[in-house]
Amino acid sequence: MGTSTAAVTDELGRFRLDGRVAIVTGATGGIGSRLAEALSRVGARIAVHGRDESRAAGLTERLSGEGAEAVPVVADLTRREEADRMVEQTLAAFGRVDVIVNTVGGGAGTALYPAEAYPEDEWDRIMDLNLRSTVLPTAAAARAMIAGGQGGRVLHLSSVRGQLGIDNGFSAYVAAKGALDALTRQQATEWAKHRITVNALSPTFVATAQTASLLADEEFRAGLERRIPLGRIAGTDDVVGAALLLCSDASSFITGQVLTLDGGLTACQ
Repeated sequence: MGTSTAAVTDELGRFRLDGRVAIVTGATGGIGSRLAEALSRVGARIAVHGRDESRAAGLTERLSGEGAEAVPVVADLTRREEADRMVEQTLAAFGRVDVIVNTVGGGAGTALYPAEAYPEDEWDRIMDLNLRSTVLPTAAAARAMIAGGQGGRVLHLSSVRGQLGIDNGFSAYVAAKGALDALTRQQATEWAKHRITVNALSPTFVATAQTASLLADEEFRAGLERRIPLGRIAGTDDVVGAALLLCSDASSFITGQVLTLDGGLTACQ
């Protein structure tokens, strides 16, 4: 049975974000930059967050060159006052906040220690990077969404390591991502009355500059590829479709969910 072009256009329109404002934290990273780009291409105005001013400005310039509205925001999101300031600057630039996508995190490969001897300072660093840096900006963005009265979308970047252990010294990272999965459910429960949905994406290793050192180990990479039914490592493009769904009106009845993007890895573990 044929489908009219008009019908297809109307359905695809549910994934657009025209007139809405999205904060992408960690937008200067591999996944963050790809998601900032994708959201801008479906009409969102973007607050480009990074800790490096030149990199945030560079991405902002590139998005603007494609016709998007974007502003750079530099902040250390492990500090409450800076997370609050990021949201305030976004409101000053665009007048509203509709979406926050949290991609700050990682660092697991830089802190590999036995669980029985995990250094306290490294534990705190990894927990701050992967949990505190999400909690603080999300709370600030949610306050802006509640005040705006238009609902909103929160999307966290978790990891399959929130569900699966790995015999590779990842205690702090696994704990942080497990907590983030639980936080996703809790925030969704509390903010549903404000029409704010909260979901998380849970990928396995994604090929970015941050994971390059681990994936450069040929034995490690080959072992990972053997365990993934689709037989390959994810790229940043593999995150885009799910992110567009969960940031748009197409997901208006989806909240409190952790969507696993792993090529089938967790299906057979």
